Amino acid sequence: MQSVSHPPSDWTWPTPRSAYVHVPFCRHRCGYCNFSVIADRDDLVQPFLSAIDQELAQLDRPSIDTLFLGGGTPTHLSVTQLEWLLKQIELRFCLTDQAERSVEANPEDIDEDKLRVLADHGINRISLGVQSFTPSKLKLLERSHTASQAAAAIELAAKWIGNVSIDLIFAAPQETVSQWQSDLQTALDLPIHHLSTYALTFEKGTAFWTAKRAGRLDAVDEASEVVMYQTTRERSAVEGLRHYEISNFARDGFRCRHNLAYWQGRGWYAAGPGAARFVGGRREVNHRSTTTYLKRMQQNESPVAESDAITPLQYARERAAFGIRLIDGIDIAELAHETQIDLHRECGDAIEKSIAQGLLQRQGNHIRLSEQGILFADSVASELLG
Repeated sequence: MQSVSHPPSDWTWPTPRSAYVHVPFCRHRCGYCNFSVIADRDDLVQPFLSAIDQELAQLDRPSIDTLFLGGGTPTHLSVTQLEWLLKQIELRFCLTDQAERSVEANPEDIDEDKLRVLADHGINRISLGVQSFTPSKLKLLERSHTASQAAAAIELAAKWIGNVSIDLIFAAPQETVSQWQSDLQTALDLPIHHLSTYALTFEKGTAFWTAKRAGRLDAVDEASEVVMYQTTRERSAVEGLRHYEISNFARDGFRCRHNLAYWQGRGWYAAGPGAARFVGGRREVNHRSTTTYLKRMQQNESPVAESDAITPLQYARERAAFGIRLIDGIDIAELAHETQIDLHRECGDAIEKSIAQGLLQRQGNHIRLSEQGILFADSVASELLG
């Protein structure tokens, strides 16, 4: 391969094989949430369903290997509404035989009728927003389900769907290491195949951000947060869930293929309020406001609020930066071949710096985060972005 910073003229962007559909509706907005969601507006569900189908109809029924129906809370829809949406998605995409079909859900929305609809439409992965099994923590996080509801939802989803993933939050205000260990073990004792864990962050614009600034909430100290994270890695490994990305753990054969498409920069379609897509070298983000999104669609206007054409060099750097979050690491030579960008030259200084700092390990063309580097993954990724 020539040492160039621009790919040859016959190089093409990856053809997306994944699709994300955003359903913004929730019972209420939790204090830590900064996602594009809308609460107590079920009157907008029908207009939303029409708009999402209108947006997807603009595609030429592409073939996809992964589908992710996220939110918000897709299972907040009624059984009839959920079934209609799934049918339209099947109409607008050609889902391959072995496609991974994921749906996000909240425990309080799970019942046999909804699970039957999901199963009937080929959903083979369900991601439950549990966040905690501890009553006081659930109250603090403003979650509306109980610990017993969450456990029952996992058991029922495992029966109907089989492949269950759950999200948990750690380092909540006043949470101790032992409390997190108990929360984590409760999750690991249930029939899950995938676990995503996130340290609580105080995002600007959220109720938690305001409360923290006013002194009503305090973040857990950094040392305790690190211990909680390391505990998660150790206990998950013991229970057979391998750490494969900074925040994600999975049993063999159950890594989230859809998220891997993001981290590997494979391209993806996306529809709905706030949905972000990457197609043909262009990143586009729809308007975050559900009402604005609906208004634009009803007026046959583009829902896109942000649009950015990235260069092949940006793309190559982003492939390296997101890929390094994978615990297995990345092969620089392989990435250089796929992107036709000389990453040894473009990222060489950043790689050497991180190696010298003990954050990266190198074996030939392969680099991966060290044990210390796993704790500073964002810093390493930032260096690779340049």
